[in-house]
Amino acid sequence: MIRRGDNFHTRLVNWAKIILPLVALGLLSTLFLLSDKVDITDKIPYADVDLVQRAQDQGATKPSFAGVTSGGEEVSFRAATVRPDPNDQELLLADTAAASLILNGGGVVDIKSLHGAASQSRMTARLEGDVRFTTTTGFDIRTDAIDARFDTLFAETAGPITGTGPPGNLDAGRMILTSDPYTGDANLRFTDGVKLVYMPPTAKD
Repeated sequence: MIRRGDNFHTRLVNWAKIILPLVALGLLSTLFLLSDKVDITDKIPYADVDLVQRAQDQGATKPSFAGVTSGGEEVSFRAATVRPDPNDQELLLADTAAASLILNGGGVVDIKSLHGAASQSRMTARLEGDVRFTTTTGFDIRTDAIDARFDTLFAETAGPITGTGPPGNLDAGRMILTSDPYTGDANLRFTDGVKLVYMPPTAKD
């Protein structure tokens, strides 16, 4: 036997299933009508950030790597900062770059520059911008750019050099540092129009 109260409750539930969703829709439409209009063409805040540039600006601070050449010389490269070259994934662009070579005979070569580029896979580096090439044997050379390798003892200027050395003041069209194929000793050569102003050593008291 169905009670009258149960029948009324059933009808109430059925009506609620219809009325409540309609009320909810009405409230939502009211919210949209009362809210400010949104211009979908407006820029999202901070959307003017160049994400591509940010991605390319990945880098490292004070990185360094070192190795040993086929002749046994120790070679290292370091910089204040490095970042990937956007045009060459294997190349790292460096600021305040420097390279050091510890020769088998105990001498040391230091190369410093404002900028540089290095590739570990190719075992090469180029230092450029106010390049200073110094050795513990007394050479102090200035040039615009110098190319070096990490797998063998090799450094070559891209253009003219000027500086001083044990013989005196030097100017040349090119400078090359290699190892002697027979003895393995470091060999520093100046070519392409060498000009030397001999400076005799001063007598010590």
